[in-house]
Amino acid sequence: MDAGYRVTVIDQVSAERAAALSALVPQLSSSSPAPDPAQWQAIASAEATRLLVAESADGRSVGMLTLAVFPIPTGVRAWIEDVVVDQRVRGSGVGALLVRRAVDLAFESGARTVDLTSRPSREAANRLYQRLGFELRRTNVYRFSSPQA
Repeated sequence: MDAGYRVTVIDQVSAERAAALSALVPQLSSSSPAPDPAQWQAIASAEATRLLVAESADGRSVGMLTLAVFPIPTGVRAWIEDVVVDQRVRGSGVGALLVRRAVDLAFESGARTVDLTSRPSREAANRLYQRLGFELRRTNVYRFSSPQA
């Protein structure tokens, strides 16, 4: 079902790659501007994050996610953030490839669990996460926003 897609961990972001990834951001969030090339590079080269990019057989960036892995006093934590698959290839297995690779990397880095959040309105994404073995947790998620936001 992968139709020739591959997932790569990116640590160097060219201007072309930054433009391709930036084109995916509006499909993820209508309220957040896409990072500029320097910001993409900072994400890709940060110690705690891994930028995973799904590419089609012709090298086109068709999806991405960010995996954050960091040590805390109770162990190594892993979070998957900002998962997006180009709407033109949704349903083709790209999301599953991205998430499975992120989970593998998290476990290789010492995490015992991997967390993510998804709005209930993203029904297809929620079905994907459950199909891949993620379990819905009963928890409160709190957010404190910057006054400048």
